[in-house]
Amino acid sequence: MTDGGTPEDGERRDAATDLGVLAGRLLFSVQGELFRRLHREGFADIAPRHGAVLAYLRLDGIRATELARLSGQHKQVIGKNVDELEALGYVERRPDPDDRRAKLVVPTERGRAQMRTADAIMAEIAERHRRLLGSDTYDRFLADFRFVVEQQRAVERDDVPAAEEP
Repeated sequence: MTDGGTPEDGERRDAATDLGVLAGRLLFSVQGELFRRLHREGFADIAPRHGAVLAYLRLDGIRATELARLSGQHKQVIGKNVDELEALGYVERRPDPDDRRAKLVVPTERGRAQMRTADAIMAEIAERHRRLLGSDTYDRFLADFRFVVEQQRAVERDDVPAAEEP
């Protein structure tokens, strides 16, 4: 590595310090625990890919375009997930009262039960990490992590110029 922290030709960054690798490891580990526990609680028919919809679902419904924006997934991916979740009985499409041309994705009773269960599981996971790190450190981690996510998404949207090459 050079003194600036960039890899020399032929070198690779250490995966243990790579932001993308660490974020991916966290995502897959939390997601794995969540879905294993959901399956044990009677929701064995959903898969991690459905998280792009389930994580952002609102009790009063949400448009698929908003699900795509929030999750960072393509509209086609969200549409396929909504179709699958509708077939499984977790959501239904209803006309949007604010725009009859648009549809809202609304959780069914089974969808609401899954949301309550997932929220409880995620709260337990968060509490475990809060106990391990201590409240102040955990709160700071969340604030810093949220900031990094927001900055990265801004770069992705071209709202903020990416750092210039050295």
